[in-house]
Amino acid sequence: MDMETTTSEETTIPHRPRIALTGASGYIGHNLLKRLTDHYDVIALSRHGDDKENSEHVEWRSCELFSISDAEKALEGADYAIYLVHSMMPTAKLTQAHFEDMDVILADHFARAAKKNGIKQIVYLSGIIPEGVPRDKLSRHLRSRLEVEQILGSYGVPVTTIRAGLIVGPQGSSFPILAKLVQRLPVMTLPTWTRTETHPIALSDVLQALKKSIGSTELYNRAIDVGGPDIMTYKQMMMKTADVMEKKRAFHDVPFLTIHLSRLWVTLVTGMPKEMVYPLVESLAHPMVANPERKVEGISDGQITFEESAKSALEEEAKEKEKAKEKKEQASASSAPAPATESVSDVRSIQRVVLPDGKNADWAGKYYMEWLGGIAKFLIRTEYDGSSIYRVYIRPSRQPILELTYSPELSSEDSAVYHITGGAFTKTKENHEGRLEFLQVPGTQDCVIAIHDYLPSLPWFIYKFTQAKVHLWVMYAFRRHLKRMIKTGKQHEFPGGQQSQDSQHAPTHAISGTHSTP
Repeated sequence: MDMETTTSEETTIPHRPRIALTGASGYIGHNLLKRLTDHYDVIALSRHGDDKENSEHVEWRSCELFSISDAEKALEGADYAIYLVHSMMPTAKLTQAHFEDMDVILADHFARAAKKNGIKQIVYLSGIIPEGVPRDKLSRHLRSRLEVEQILGSYGVPVTTIRAGLIVGPQGSSFPILAKLVQRLPVMTLPTWTRTETHPIALSDVLQALKKSIGSTELYNRAIDVGGPDIMTYKQMMMKTADVMEKKRAFHDVPFLTIHLSRLWVTLVTGMPKEMVYPLVESLAHPMVANPERKVEGISDGQITFEESAKSALEEEAKEKEKAKEKKEQASASSAPAPATESVSDVRSIQRVVLPDGKNADWAGKYYMEWLGGIAKFLIRTEYDGSSIYRVYIRPSRQPILELTYSPELSSEDSAVYHITGGAFTKTKENHEGRLEFLQVPGTQDCVIAIHDYLPSLPWFIYKFTQAKVHLWVMYAFRRHLKRMIKTGKQHEFPGGQQSQDSQHAPTHAISGTHSTP
């Protein structure tokens, strides 16, 4: 990795490359940030980056990767980018989405933004993919990690993927789950998946692998497995963790307790969110050992043993708890009121459908608007203004319940974006712009349909159990409709058998049987 230089007749000034670091305030991100500033200037990306102070080599930027325009602005001026995003946890007050589908949108927006900004390389932290396991047999978590890897590399920017198993550190997810099980259970019954081999690696070794990968052209478009010096089963890790904690624990192997039962048990014992626990426990059914063929000298072989890293992680966690306790006591002693936080009743709803062969996201957006006006003509009608605006009505009202405006600057053949610009069922609010997005997964006929940052006008309780449920039913019906199209081989055409050739707007058809004047 060479430091770029600017040369004049008198001086040679080293140019510090700029790294865009996603998740900079998260578990791995904030630790990596400390290491990067020795040699790089860092654009630290976080949902609340504007609340943080910049320093000599760190510029904080707020970034919401569910917005393609946000992603493009976030990467401006960067040379390289590090992708640490994983969307297991809900991202809105109401999230109706599988984490896999959220990850598709985040990765796709990031990859598009990287291409537009001329990013030289994306370094991505993923999970070890077990050899010989068909893709459809992988756990949801690993299947999603592999899908993200492929999406990031679909737009021409070189990607270096660091694949790690269980990362041993004081925060995060996998090791804290293990530590809490050992801490809280004096007697443990261990199902068969706890005897599957995995390859733990210390957090510091992972950080070193990520840093060493930046700018290494020989690692472009490669997936690299990393692991520590110990290959262990989950049972052995729990036993070793008990020794480090100096706690006597009894372990009993049992031939039952399936993965599905185990994930519920782990959630109840650890108290951690099921959105995080379930996918991680499901992955433990697979052997997660670094493949020698995917190792790179100086990057793949972590040097810190599991015992050393577990001890360090537990000590660090204890220090962090003490600091948090002191901070809480200081806040309680202070007479200053806590800052008020804005409560935003926003919605994110994402569903995945399969498109007929030859069709894309642009087609899906147009076709959905037409289909919506035909599924319940006695109740719903839709109107298209011939330019860019769709309106949805409930009969016989003359006031639209939703108004959707096509955004040509954010759309393409494989990505169609409609802003929610009005209607009785929505309220607009500054900095919270709702939109409907159709996004095709690169290289496939899968398409995710997403509502982002939607602010319903109905009282929240009523919305949650009426309009939100109806939307899920509509998406289910649309998915089944597309499946029938694929099965029967009927490729529906818009009225007149063709679409307008107007290239200025993607929606170029009138809505058959539903177009009318309010």
